[in-house]
Amino acid sequence: MTEIHWMAATGLMTALFWMVYVSNRFAVIGIPASLGNPNPEHKPLSDWAQRATAAHQNAMENFPIFAALVLGVVALNLSSSLTITLSMLYFFARLAHFVVYTLGIPVARTLTFALGWVVQVVLALVILGVV
Repeated sequence: MTEIHWMAATGLMTALFWMVYVSNRFAVIGIPASLGNPNPEHKPLSDWAQRATAAHQNAMENFPIFAALVLGVVALNLSSSLTITLSMLYFFARLAHFVVYTLGIPVARTLTFALGWVVQVVLALVILGVV
């Protein structure tokens, strides 16, 4: 797979994360209420679903940075085994981040986030010609 493939896989994965916490919303307030307008009177989601929501938000905030860097690598014809491996690593770091954040494992959450951040930094350094 190329960097673009890993970017597409990461985008698809991020686009599907909502399904995890919406399933809890269905269980907590029911499907009809879930399909209606938000209501402050609704019961809050379970703790794990609130963490999944936050993890999804974090993934959405970081995806544009990753996508811009991958597109930069491809546009500048800098693709290499390093950039492909980094792109794959980003996918798995973000998947692991979502899982451990949802499960409430704080140190693992920080480490998986940091791994994704390091990937972004190294991709930027490749574009800047430092690596």
